[in-house]
Amino acid sequence: MPSVCFYFQVHQPYRLRAVAPFDADTKRSLFCEDSNSGILWKVARKCYLPANETILELIKRHEGRFKVAYSLSGVAIEQMKEYAPRVLDSFVRLAETNCVEFLAETYYHSLAALHDRDEFAEQVRAHGEAIQEHFGQTPRVFRNTELIYSDEIGERIDELGFRAVVAEGADDILAGRSPNFVYKHPRRDLAILPKNYRLSDDIAFRFSNEAWKEHPLSTGKFAGWLHAHSGNAQVINLFMDYETFGEHQWEATGIFEFLNALPQDVMRAPDWQFQLPSEVVRDIPPVGELSYGRLTSWADQERDVTAWLGNRMQREAFEAMQEIGKRVRERNNPAAMKLWRKLQTSDHFYYMCTKWFSDGDVHAYFSPYEGPYDAFINYMNALDEIRDQILAHSARYQKVQG
Repeated sequence: MPSVCFYFQVHQPYRLRAVAPFDADTKRSLFCEDSNSGILWKVARKCYLPANETILELIKRHEGRFKVAYSLSGVAIEQMKEYAPRVLDSFVRLAETNCVEFLAETYYHSLAALHDRDEFAEQVRAHGEAIQEHFGQTPRVFRNTELIYSDEIGERIDELGFRAVVAEGADDILAGRSPNFVYKHPRRDLAILPKNYRLSDDIAFRFSNEAWKEHPLSTGKFAGWLHAHSGNAQVINLFMDYETFGEHQWEATGIFEFLNALPQDVMRAPDWQFQLPSEVVRDIPPVGELSYGRLTSWADQERDVTAWLGNRMQREAFEAMQEIGKRVRERNNPAAMKLWRKLQTSDHFYYMCTKWFSDGDVHAYFSPYEGPYDAFINYMNALDEIRDQILAHSARYQKVQG
């Protein structure tokens, strides 16, 4: 019985304020509260609240047969608690249906998997505690930041006790195989659910593109594409940003009508169902091993990590962040630790991306800066401010001890 597995990413970073060079004001927040609260509420009105209401109604209408999974970054949860508790409450109501699963990830939506094994584990544990606290679930399936994954990362995920991971179904990784099956890690008992990026992107990116030959996309047409895989698929994984609904694809495009009608058209075929990721790995055995010999992600045409670490500025900032982290750990300064971890959020490096053409347009859309260089300078100034806080904390400590 083939399944459709919906997974949505929900994340909002802490955006930096304009940080001047040699800014010694350590009492002032590094982050722009007006921008962060304003953007969260804008996205909430356009996406989170109406989409959650639609999902909840669909679950009730289809008597629990419609199911979806989410990952909410820890920093997104923090901001919802602070700026928009109504939004967090709407996710809690979804959790109470038992038809929604929350996946594990790094608390700070960071690149910790690429630089520090212990930091990665600490952030994953902190995120799991937040999911348990707010939604009453213990995540069993993992999704790394932006679906960044490799065999090595898979080993770490397995060591942390997870049963499965969601990953990008990159063509070179699949090497002619279909993404519509469950696979396993070549050396670990870790199931892999590859994203069907073509069908996912039909909704996430192409839905409102009038130049696309399939426009307009109806639910009947899309369900037909899914049903065409009957007999040659275990599960079709549709993974995307939750902001697809209402923010990236505006309400006027008909995206909410599409979401509202899709489950019924999919389940018109009696042998098709919706399943949560944990249900998929519980019910469907892997067809074979799938090795991710390189770092993959769901970003850009390359589906690698160049969106965050592809140019010299990004790599310099990433290395500087790691060096500051060593000092933070040595000084045992909790306030500086929290700031440093917020500066690990992948968005800060994404803003420094210098790609062009279609991918560059996507990067510019998400950035609060005029350009990548501005993002780099501001980020480096923010790191300097954390360094100043560490020195100030050390000086006060020595004065007390002396």
